[in-house]
Amino acid sequence: MQIAEIKSGAVTVAAFEGRLDTATAAAAESKLLALLEEGGVVADLEGVRYVSSAGLRVLLKAAKQAKTAGKPFSVCGLQAPVREVFEISGFDKIIPAYATRAEALAA
Repeated sequence: MQIAEIKSGAVTVAAFEGRLDTATAAAAESKLLALLEEGGVVADLEGVRYVSSAGLRVLLKAAKQAKTAGKPFSVCGLQAPVREVFEISGFDKIIPAYATRAEALAA
């Protein structure tokens, strides 16, 4: 799992590449929570082809921390298999999801 950081004003885009699963969840969680301490975060999942329940938990924890801190958190670029898991699990009702990075940054 690679996570690139791209600053866009007060928001950081965390561009994920690889699988978000049990093997990568701890590192992804540490990175997202650290970025949220600095400001809002858009998790760009365009490069993610698989998300396990451990990966979903990371996104939920980040969303909860962002809400508590009053900072924006959203995801974008969900590929079809990831979007399906996101919707089936009901996460689309909890975490704002956008088709593109530009839409997420404009929100």
